[in-house]
Amino acid sequence: MSKGNVIVVNHPMVQHKLTILRDKKTGSKEFRELVKEIGMFMVYETTRDLPMQEIEIDTPICKTKSKVLAGKKLGVVPILRAGLGMMEGVLQLIPAAKVGHVGLYRDPKTLKPVEYYCKLPQDVEERELLLVDPMLATGGSASAAIELLKQKGAKSIKLVCIVGCPEGIEEVHKYHPEIDIYLASIDEKLNDHGYIVPGLGDAGDRIFGTK
Repeated sequence: MSKGNVIVVNHPMVQHKLTILRDKKTGSKEFRELVKEIGMFMVYETTRDLPMQEIEIDTPICKTKSKVLAGKKLGVVPILRAGLGMMEGVLQLIPAAKVGHVGLYRDPKTLKPVEYYCKLPQDVEERELLLVDPMLATGGSASAAIELLKQKGAKSIKLVCIVGCPEGIEEVHKYHPEIDIYLASIDEKLNDHGYIVPGLGDAGDRIFGTK
């Protein structure tokens, strides 16, 4: 089994938008727009290795050969609920992608993620899936979501988050060492409450204005 990579998308536009995203003065409307925009930028990197094929077309001047996508099937799977904010950006760039949803909550006694919802495209085993969630904190939800996708037949999965930390990366690669993880930033650590430092707070609450 190949070892997954950690890819940091350090494009200046992504880093600029991430700074505004972190600022506690940024309101829900702007926060939502930024998560969507960063999600779209992240997809440029995650789709860098899509296969291409050459076709012949007529330009206004002459015939020429040019490249198009070779028809690889794609899917985007947000982890509810914060992942919905990134999903819009992905679909703006890849409107033909099929959409799945994974819902998980943390059991208060065991502290383990528990599935409460999962709906995926029927041909999930044929698609490259982009599993999206703004935060990779403890890594528990991401790892559980990846396991769930595998159980449903997924063969190709990439994890796409905005902010992560070493603990979350380690947790995902402990159970799924082959998974590529895409991040806009690897932050310092988790604090005692499980929040990423410096992070950007609770992404779900800030996206939906519930705090």
